[in-house]
Amino acid sequence: QVQLVESGGGLVQAGASLRLSCAASGRTVSTYAMAWFRQAPGKEREFVAHINWSGVYTHYANSMKGRFTISRDNAKNTVYLQMNSLRPEDTAVYYCAATRSVSTVTETYAYDYWGQGTQVTVSS
Repeated sequence: QVQLVESGGGLVQAGASLRLSCAASGRTVSTYAMAWFRQAPGKEREFVAHINWSGVYTHYANSMKGRFTISRDNAKNTVYLQMNSLRPEDTAVYYCAATRSVSTVTETYAYDYWGQGTQVTVSS
């Protein structure tokens, strides 16, 4: 079992930055690939960013490239999402997820474990 707990969300103005954290616990967490997804009201959950188990490989949704950075610290069992130049359309609940897949996967069904989410609200 893997438990994931997100933190770092909040209310910010457009153009601001936030760093989300996802604390993971459980056996062999460092062997899991991790990702961030988000879900806005009335919309489906969408892929944001993915990082492989070692942190060497990352992948981003097109709309987040250049603004968001995913990273991980396996010694701390923590994954981060640095979000810069935030826009009102980034408003959503952000979820951390873990998968054993060795491929870069962007679909929600591929992820085995999910956190409870953290709210990010960007005002204009």
